[in-house]
Amino acid sequence: MTEKSFHIWAKHFRSVPVMVIGLALVSFAPLQPAHAQWAVYDAANHVENVLQAARALQQIDNQITSLANQAQMLVNQARNLATLPLSTLSTLQSTMSQTTALLAQAQNIAYSVQSVEQQYQQAYTSISSGMSDSALFSQAQTRWQNSVGGFEDALKLQARVVGNISSDSSAMTQLVSASQTSTGALQAVQAGNQLLALQSRQLSDIQAELAANGRATALQRARDAATEAESEAQYQHFSQYDAYTPASVSLFGASGN
Repeated sequence: MTEKSFHIWAKHFRSVPVMVIGLALVSFAPLQPAHAQWAVYDAANHVENVLQAARALQQIDNQITSLANQAQMLVNQARNLATLPLSTLSTLQSTMSQTTALLAQAQNIAYSVQSVEQQYQQAYTSISSGMSDSALFSQAQTRWQNSVGGFEDALKLQARVVGNISSDSSAMTQLVSASQTSTGALQAVQAGNQLLALQSRQLSDIQAELAANGRATALQRARDAATEAESEAQYQHFSQYDAYTPASVSLFGASGN
C-alpha cells in the first residue's frame, strides 16, 4: 500500500470506534498456534462431566435416604424391644405368699392328705359303744374345736381376699394405662402378660377361699355325722345297765313300799 492510499483509508475510518478498530486489527494480525494463547473448550466433554456429577449427587442422595430409612427402622425396632418400666410381679408374689401362709396356718386338721386321714379317723370314725363317757366327751370336744377352727380359717382367708381388691384395682389401672401408652410391641405384650398374671392370682385367691369354705363345711358335716354315731354309742352304753326295780325303803323308822 502506497502512502496516498493509506491516507485515503485512514480518512474513511477515522470515525470508527477504537474497540472496533482493535478487533479489526486483531483479525488482520497474523495467526499464531492455538495452544500457545487459548485453551481449547470442549462443550460436549463439559456437559458429560456435569451429567456424571449430577448422577453421583443423585446416588449420594439415594444413599442418604436409604441410611435415614434404616436409622428409622432401627429406632422402631428399639421401641418394639423396649421393656415395660412397670412391674407388678413383686406385689403379686407377696399377696400369693400371704394367702399361702394363711392356708398353712390351718388349725387342727391341715390341708394334708395324711393329716386328714389320721386325725379324721381318730376323732370321727373311732366311736364305739365300748368307749367311756370321758372318751366320748373328749372326742366331741375335739370335733367342736375342729369345726370352730375351720370357720375361723375361712373367715381369715375371706378377709385376706377382700383386702386384696384395692391393691388389685390399683395394679390393674396402672397396667392398662401402661398398655395404652406403650411405645412398642414388647411393652404392650408385657403389660398384657402382667394383667394375665394378676387374673391368675385372683383365681388363686378364689380357689383358696373355696377350699377354706369347703373345709369348714366338711368339718361341720363330719361333726354332725359323728354326733349321730356318738348318740348311738351313748344309747348302747346306757342300755347295758339293769333296769330299775322298785324296793322297800324306810323313812324315819317306818317301813313302806
